[in-house]
Amino acid sequence: MQKKRLCLIDEYRGFVVLNMVAYHAIWDLVYMFGVDIQWYKSDAGHIWQQWICWSFILVSGFCWQMGKHPLKRGLLVYAAGALVSLVTVLVMPNSKVLFGVLTLLGSCMILMIPLDLLCEKIPAVAGAVVSFLLFLFTYPVNRGYLGLGAKNVMTLPQEWYANSFTTYLGFMEKGFFSTDYFSLFPWLFLFITGYFLYKVVMANTNRIIKDLEKSVCPSFGWIGKHALIIYLLHQPVIYVVLSAWNGIC
Repeated sequence: MQKKRLCLIDEYRGFVVLNMVAYHAIWDLVYMFGVDIQWYKSDAGHIWQQWICWSFILVSGFCWQMGKHPLKRGLLVYAAGALVSLVTVLVMPNSKVLFGVLTLLGSCMILMIPLDLLCEKIPAVAGAVVSFLLFLFTYPVNRGYLGLGAKNVMTLPQEWYANSFTTYLGFMEKGFFSTDYFSLFPWLFLFITGYFLYKVVMANTNRIIKDLEKSVCPSFGWIGKHALIIYLLHQPVIYVVLSAWNGIC
């Protein structure tokens, strides 16, 4: 019997997509059109941005087992990330995107194909807890250490932070710049957390599954189902709209 779609997951992803569009619209206003929005640069703005990122990656990991052809999907998302990088390098090099979120998600989708064989042997709850703790512990890897928050537990060798490949992994080379940077570590562990959360939900009572199958806002669900194409198109559309608005005003 074919599994029912978890409508609430689609709708949550759609809500996150709308927040992403709003966040990027304000980014354009601040950094491309010179509008001074102080709260956007504050901790509140950073928390908003991190919630959007964490949600995307967790939901992607959660949904990995729900779809067919993971290699095809992973390659498609990775190619979309490569397209974003190419366009931004050629058209707007001062705001280029290298190793952005689509490159990360495509990489995670592909890597989960062999990792699935290992993760299948791990209890779901333990897997979710351990992978999330690993995410938190490796979160500062871009800054040269492992630890929790600002607590440096282990300083990593500077020789690891050497080139573009190490930057892709998380060991960011000196002078690297990208307006959207998501390295494989620590974010792969958050993706795997989502993978295990799916297993936790599916092994739980039917009540949770039935709640997730309910639709609360179909419009958000439509957006969630078309998240990739919206991601690819939203920035050019925002820029055109803001440029027109700036010209009129």
